[in-house]
Amino acid sequence: MQNRFLELVEQSSMKQAVPKFEVGDTVDVHVRILEGEKERIQVFNGVVIAKSGTKTREMFVVRRIVQGEGVERKFPVHSPRIADIVVKRSGKVRRAKLYFLRERSGKAVRLKERFAGGKATAEQAKAAKAEKRANRVAAKKAKAEAAAAAKSE
Repeated sequence: MQNRFLELVEQSSMKQAVPKFEVGDTVDVHVRILEGEKERIQVFNGVVIAKSGTKTREMFVVRRIVQGEGVERKFPVHSPRIADIVVKRSGKVRRAKLYFLRERSGKAVRLKERFAGGKATAEQAKAAKAEKRANRVAAKKAKAEAAAAAKSE
């Protein structure tokens, strides 16, 4: 009985629409901030370096660089203070926690981008590569013809 009651309370406090994001994604977290009687929304953007917990206790850590200094913030996913979470970019990672980014600086902090698609995207990449090769060959041929025409004059 008590367990069922706990589940109902958890269900009622969970948000209905939470965007799907993973560790390595660059996100904008829109946070509600109270200043006296006024409420405003401040955006905290950065890379998700960790996720933990389940259901109402689910948390995620976002890291960003501000004036050369690393800043991390831990957010509860289902908090009423979180107005919105917008996924800007998906990062390709092979770890569950990206704490190694703390020791890195500059360009070393960047992550490769993960593209949605799969096979179709790979085929498109292959076709683009073949087209690039064909353009290179055509340019080489045109250059050789121009050189031959200049010689014959």
